[in-house]
Amino acid sequence: MSGLISVSDVVACHVCPRRFYFERSVQREESPRYAVCKQISAHLGSPLDPEQIWQEVLTVLPAADSEARAFFDECITACRSGRWREPEEFDVLVESERLGIRGRVDKIFPDRTFAVTRSSPAPRAGVYGADRLRIAAYAICLQETFGGAVEGGYAEYIPSGVARFVAPQPRDRRELLKAIRAAKKVIAGDIPKRPLQAPCEGCPHADRCLTGARRLSDLL
Repeated sequence: MSGLISVSDVVACHVCPRRFYFERSVQREESPRYAVCKQISAHLGSPLDPEQIWQEVLTVLPAADSEARAFFDECITACRSGRWREPEEFDVLVESERLGIRGRVDKIFPDRTFAVTRSSPAPRAGVYGADRLRIAAYAICLQETFGGAVEGGYAEYIPSGVARFVAPQPRDRRELLKAIRAAKKVIAGDIPKRPLQAPCEGCPHADRCLTGARRLSDLL
């Protein structure tokens, strides 16, 4: 099915529809931190060989510097004390035609649960709201792609060396539907309103957002 929205775009719109509007046409590059975490995650569930994994990081990220290496070492130390399951499959493309979304699940386990790799430290308890939404979306996609019930998924916070399970609740699915509707409107050209509790701190579009946004078609 064409015209499917990526789960990443849905989550970005959930976090801030205004920022999603400004960045829709910008090619988002994978961050060095995520590249490091992704490669470490691929080895979890078996003994970790730091030098082998670091060589893989350098293959994926040839420009990795001393800062990336320091972050890598911190993650390895954290993950060595964690308990990890060995996945059945990696990087599985899934979709939901019913909801019009698609994405790539980092890991699927034999019991049909799954995991998403995160490069941020874990919150004090539970998972971040954006990760709850991400897991709710992937659970629906997995169920629709492969059939059968999907209980939920794990958020792997690699810098903290922990994986936290989420069983999506009705409120998570309601938030997902709302985010999908919002993303579809932005993609159609609508300019979203600035959220009342917009995450403006550190946003590169703060000045532009506060002074107002206009459609490109309005300027022509």
